[in-house]
Amino acid sequence: MELAEFLVQTRAEVLESISDRMADPGVAYPFAEVVFAEVVMDHMASVGMTFDPEPCHYETTSGNARLRLSGYAVSEEADQLDLFVSLFGDVDILTPVSDTETKMAVEQCLRFLQRCAEGRLAKSMDKTMEAYKLASLIPEVYSGLEQIRVYVLTDKVAKAKSFKAREIQGKTVKLEVMDIERLWRHLSEGKPRDELVVNFEEVAGGAIPCIFVPGENTEYDYALTTIPGEALRFLYEKFGARLLEANVRSFLSGAGKVNKGIAETLRTAPERFMAYNNGIVLVADEMHLGQTQDGSPGISWLKGMQIVNGGQTTASLFFTKKKFPLTSLSRVRVPAKVIILRNADAADEEGLIADISKYANSQNAVKMSDLSANKPFHIKIEQLSLSTYCPDGVSRWFYERAAGSYNTMIAREGTPAKQKKLKNDIPASRKITKTDLAKFLNAWERKPHLVSFGAQKNFEKFMAEFAEDNGQPPRALPDVVEYKRFIVTALIFKTATKLIRPMFVAFQANVTAYTVATLAEELRSELDFDRIWQEQSLSVKLQEQIRDWATEINNALHATSDGRMVSEWAKKEECWMAVRQRGVTKAIGGIPEIRTGAPIVRETV
Repeated sequence: MELAEFLVQTRAEVLESISDRMADPGVAYPFAEVVFAEVVMDHMASVGMTFDPEPCHYETTSGNARLRLSGYAVSEEADQLDLFVSLFGDVDILTPVSDTETKMAVEQCLRFLQRCAEGRLAKSMDKTMEAYKLASLIPEVYSGLEQIRVYVLTDKVAKAKSFKAREIQGKTVKLEVMDIERLWRHLSEGKPRDELVVNFEEVAGGAIPCIFVPGENTEYDYALTTIPGEALRFLYEKFGARLLEANVRSFLSGAGKVNKGIAETLRTAPERFMAYNNGIVLVADEMHLGQTQDGSPGISWLKGMQIVNGGQTTASLFFTKKKFPLTSLSRVRVPAKVIILRNADAADEEGLIADISKYANSQNAVKMSDLSANKPFHIKIEQLSLSTYCPDGVSRWFYERAAGSYNTMIAREGTPAKQKKLKNDIPASRKITKTDLAKFLNAWERKPHLVSFGAQKNFEKFMAEFAEDNGQPPRALPDVVEYKRFIVTALIFKTATKLIRPMFVAFQANVTAYTVATLAEELRSELDFDRIWQEQSLSVKLQEQIRDWATEINNALHATSDGRMVSEWAKKEECWMAVRQRGVTKAIGGIPEIRTGAPIVRETV
């Protein structure tokens, strides 16, 4: 897919989303720039560039100063913060945007951050406003933030993709521009590692010694080396989870818990680290060989570097130094196996990476269950999505087991006409990611408190059910019938999201999860799943029921929160119990999806 076509597709996605939200005549027109920001933030999250994003429109003027925000993302440990501000031009041809415009947007977002950090903004803000949650959170966590980034999101083409970092209240704030060109590069190639260029001349003071072995086939070359501990720590500080291969990122993102054995070695016997540690495994798209100071071969730089094994080692270097600042890493060397990829076929290359990750991690303490994308459950869902057609016999749903595979599938069609036909048959609105499926199923299984933890934590809790510990048999793989039920659950959740998002100024995600769980609680035994599958949509009456109960659920969440932040209260199982205890009104009549004469089966609290 070419850049110009990608721009048209992205614009169509934004307009389609706006159209969906406008389907209800009682809904106010959504801000196009926020919808665009939401689309781009979701794309960035899918390739590991940010955390679970939250769309959030805030705009105000204070004196002559303008403050603006379109969305944000906070890491699970609340030590990293991304702020997003949108410049949506609604253009359908490639159009330049000046550095003056992008810098102005940066300044508006920095003012928002400044006043939040000072604690002034939350005090002057109505608590019902969408941005109040963030404005209250920033002063609480600001002192502990290790990384702050401001992204300008634009559908135009920017000359400068980043600006010089700024200091705000003693913290360094990185300033970046995610324009349509940069976004296209990420998604068209499906590799979040493309921008990771590691120059060892800079981070290690020179090329690092290696043994280089040219590959015997066309798939890869090979090198053995050792990386200075301080250099690896710096790389983790700079790139964070983007260094970690996507298939194991959900496990490795929890690596902030320092391995005690690694920490002890680093602090008491750093010179023995290489003898004690198994090392790390890296993949890279390109490698440049240079010379070390003694003239022997050495690695000067790597492009597209990712760690597929050894994430805990890498993270422990960073967190040990952070927790014990006097720890010296100058004598630490980390053994590393480097695999330089040479496969021209993107899908084959990603398959090779997955296998490298799989077999490298099977030889140490990381369990196979942590390699989520390679689990039989996800492979089976992907297979079913490729072979199960909708009732029209033409269209399908798409299960994106690997990030970027949807765009890769479209790009493989070659001609624009074939790509357009495939997108009509499998529209982006019918794409489901692994974290999407976990969200849909946990909500329908009446676990909205888990869904409220956000995409990654909910996914980890969902995958915990697949553990084969304590002699328990593995979960049975789904068949076509169960797959269709999964899709119906996705239809219900996606429809509820569209209906609920414009109804409330804040906590829409929590209300949606709890409303879907309530729908399952009240109507689970009565809903005709086969009918919904055949229609591939929900009736007007069922949509009306969802809106009615959403209002009651929103009231219940606020009423039971006892002054706590609703988004935090919603993460507790006690919250779900309290909402269930309050109950909802009886279902309205005339819902065609309800089977006549079906018994009502409702669990007691």
